[in-house]
Amino acid sequence: MSSLDPIEIFRTEAAELLDTLESTLLDLGEKPGSAVLIDTAFRALHTIKGSGAMFGFDRVAAFTHDFETAFDLVRQGNVPASVELVNVSLSAKDYIRMLIEDPDSTSDIIGEAVLEELKHLVAGSAPAPVPAAATVVPQPVADAASGWRMGVVFDPGILRNGTNPLALLDDLRDLGSCEITPRLDGVPDLAALDPEALAIAWDVTLTGDVSREAIDDVFIFVGDEVTLTLTSLDEEVPVATAPEKPVDTVPASGPVPPAPAHRPAPAAEAMAQAPEARAAARRPDDRSSATVRVEASRLDELMDRVGELVIAQARLSQLAGLQADPGIKSISEEIERLSARLRDTTMGIRMVPIGSLFSRFRRLVHDLSRDLSKPVDFVTEGEDTELDKTMIERLADPLVHLIRNAIDHGIEDPVRRGAGPKDPTGRISLTAEHVGAQVLVSVRDDGAGLDAARIRAKAEEKGLVAPGTPLTDQQIYQFLFAPGFSTAQEISALSGRGVGMDVVKKTIEGLRGTIDISTVPGAGTTVSLRLPLTLAIIEGLLIRVGEGRYVLPLSAVEECVELPEADRNTRGRDFLNIRGELVPFLRLRSLFGAEGEPDPHQKVIVITAGDARIGLVADQIIGNHQTVIKSLSKLHADVTTFSGAAILGDGTAALIIDVGQLVAGDGAERIQDFQEVA
Repeated sequence: MSSLDPIEIFRTEAAELLDTLESTLLDLGEKPGSAVLIDTAFRALHTIKGSGAMFGFDRVAAFTHDFETAFDLVRQGNVPASVELVNVSLSAKDYIRMLIEDPDSTSDIIGEAVLEELKHLVAGSAPAPVPAAATVVPQPVADAASGWRMGVVFDPGILRNGTNPLALLDDLRDLGSCEITPRLDGVPDLAALDPEALAIAWDVTLTGDVSREAIDDVFIFVGDEVTLTLTSLDEEVPVATAPEKPVDTVPASGPVPPAPAHRPAPAAEAMAQAPEARAAARRPDDRSSATVRVEASRLDELMDRVGELVIAQARLSQLAGLQADPGIKSISEEIERLSARLRDTTMGIRMVPIGSLFSRFRRLVHDLSRDLSKPVDFVTEGEDTELDKTMIERLADPLVHLIRNAIDHGIEDPVRRGAGPKDPTGRISLTAEHVGAQVLVSVRDDGAGLDAARIRAKAEEKGLVAPGTPLTDQQIYQFLFAPGFSTAQEISALSGRGVGMDVVKKTIEGLRGTIDISTVPGAGTTVSLRLPLTLAIIEGLLIRVGEGRYVLPLSAVEECVELPEADRNTRGRDFLNIRGELVPFLRLRSLFGAEGEPDPHQKVIVITAGDARIGLVADQIIGNHQTVIKSLSKLHADVTTFSGAAILGDGTAALIIDVGQLVAGDGAERIQDFQEVA
């Protein structure tokens, strides 16, 4: 967008508020007596209602108003925050999201049904009337006044923050009979008038059975930008000076005279004194951090420009290496240093804490636990671990499938768990951590674990493996990712069609990641996803095979050794003894069909992918290379050995070897042959 669209700004801010509301409601289900959580949920609703009305989302404002009215009974302590109430409130939150994102295709019938259920729960939980003989605790006058006189003084800069003072005064009118008189004492001369500064205060007389709490709710989100001076009409005693910060009524030494009708509160005096004090109190620390909302497309464009700079810098370094002028070499080295720092800074901007992704799954676990009648505790760790924003967006679907499978297939039903040593409540753990240049994301359950014999039997039944073929447990577990493979006894709304794990594998491989499965019978299963930090620029190892050049991700390279002369021309004995450990290797010349004679000093690059360790024989190791990843065309979609291409300094292309696919393909056969020989 070339200019800010207020509707899109509202939708973005509303989405954040709805996420906060959902998280708060889920916490409230675990801590139903928390007043802090109840207040947080109520404030989110209040803000959504006000903003929706301001930006023309009348249906959102109307529905949220009814939702807020019912939830206010919870805030007042008249209705308990039960599990049923939390579930209905989550449904109401979902309906508000639909009204904001796609109002035209959202039926009012859904909202009416949700509100009807909400009102039924509230009415059914409301306390019975107190009998006349019961002891009634008297309430302070400030909480149940028949009317108020107040002076309302806003901060002069409140208009710059997008707040509409007139809308707040209209909210006061909704509370009862209201007489509002503007105070113009602070309005400067025309020459000194600042059109963006508010110079008007108001005197308000509010008549009716209105509580102080209701008035505070009107100004709940501008508490730091308004000064209120309130006087109860019952006793004409000042009771407060600012919203949400009520003070006890101080007994006066004598009767307090009523304020004049034309000036019910000293608004002009407060207006003259309050702005400076409030500005000083809110003056930010110069060292405090601030955030700026930037469109994702602009970050992508910035990353593309940095990628082009890296390619140009590689070209410059190559040309400088051919020159004898030390000045050119010095400039080339300086540009290389600056481009590397710019690359790291740009990649850092794209990094997002993975906790923003983890928080989405709390609702998923909550709903699945309810639908399957399996109580489950959801625990997350490593929310501060950062990952490229593109990776996080594409990682959402695989994690959804893994968590659904863990609850549906992994966690036993409460009766079975209770009959054994386990707690009837299951546990799902979602963790993230940095492991070298990768991020390890794990989904762990404490269920029954995987049954290798059952998985193998199903694989033989579907013709995926011949009966009697020797397989390790890890190889058997990989059948779970085969298209259409499922061990479920029957198809349900959640699982049984064998689609989910296939999606997981394809997505993770598309992210240049790997999947590991470990299980302990009776104790649970862990699925670990190893992912690169970014999809844009990586550190690579540039090698030569024949006349072609290729790039290996440096994060997968363990070490480089020279191929012994005795193994250069042998066949059938493709493994090395590296410090007492036998490592199988692949000859890339044969794999890629390279022509010509091999280099007399071939090198072996030992790589790791998951638990596999294998060597790759290349003619030459050229050195490290900052690799800007370029996607292959659709014509090469079936070429799984390479994950992309990179532009070298001389303008030629080098294919990026997909280590995971290489090990899973030709490498798997070589590893199996090696294990049989060993």
